[in-house]
Amino acid sequence: MENVAVMQKIVVLNSKGGSGKTTIATNLAAYYAARGMSVALMDMDPQGSSMRWLKVRPRGAPQIHAIAAYEKPMGVTRAFALRTPPGTERLIVDTPAAIPAQQMPEIVRDASAIIVPVLPSEIDIHAASRCIADLLLVAKVHRSEKRLVIVANRARRYTKAYHSLMKFLQSLRIPVAAVLRDSQVYVRSAETGTGLHEMKGALLQEDLDTFRPLIEWLERRSFSLVPTEDTTAAEAEGAQIVPTIAPVISPVTSIVGVTSIAPATATAQGPGAVPVPVVAASIRDDEAASGSLTLFS
Repeated sequence: MENVAVMQKIVVLNSKGGSGKTTIATNLAAYYAARGMSVALMDMDPQGSSMRWLKVRPRGAPQIHAIAAYEKPMGVTRAFALRTPPGTERLIVDTPAAIPAQQMPEIVRDASAIIVPVLPSEIDIHAASRCIADLLLVAKVHRSEKRLVIVANRARRYTKAYHSLMKFLQSLRIPVAAVLRDSQVYVRSAETGTGLHEMKGALLQEDLDTFRPLIEWLERRSFSLVPTEDTTAAEAEGAQIVPTIAPVISPVTSIVGVTSIAPATATAQGPGAVPVPVVAASIRDDEAASGSLTLFS
């Protein structure tokens, strides 16, 4: 039996504005397009940043289908306006800020991967904890599905804010797929309509290296969702097939540059140290199942 290509829907989501959702969404779209895949980029943000990125994309660059989900065209149904072209292999969804929790189930429905970018600041950490709580409790995204992952964005290693972020992420028990550095390369990407993997120059290597773990996590996630002859036959016999995904960067201590991470509830040690601003110490699956969650600071 020949494998059939199935569209993978990748949602980049964080209710906090300015967390880097568009940066990640556009660079993922460019990466998959450069690999020769049929890609659609859906922009749900009324600011239209992803659509502007597509408009300045160089002529001759691999094609990416644009879906301006924030627009309400006259004379067509909503479903028709949001349709993807036949044969689309990757749908990247760039979401807006301040998404009501009640809208999250619809946004992440059928998503094979949900990426939550988080910046290293106390405000962003607090907002991310609320967003993740909504995904677990309202959108019913369970850890066992292994489709929720975090990306630490604009990170500057060896700073207090960076280590506070790492400790917070460890407390969530959700995989950290990548740690993207604070780099001007992403600024140039936004200005030129090109992706990180389409640029030229030796100075790109460090940014390519930090972005690669996210790509690898998505590839493993994609591989686990593709039906094979063996799984099809097993399902026909009534067997229960449980997809598996290779481990990602979790716990946080495996990230390059982090040699030791104290428990999430610990207080930082050393001169000038400040308490770690952990907002959500733990979000357990039993809490998600019961619909309750304890948040504290």
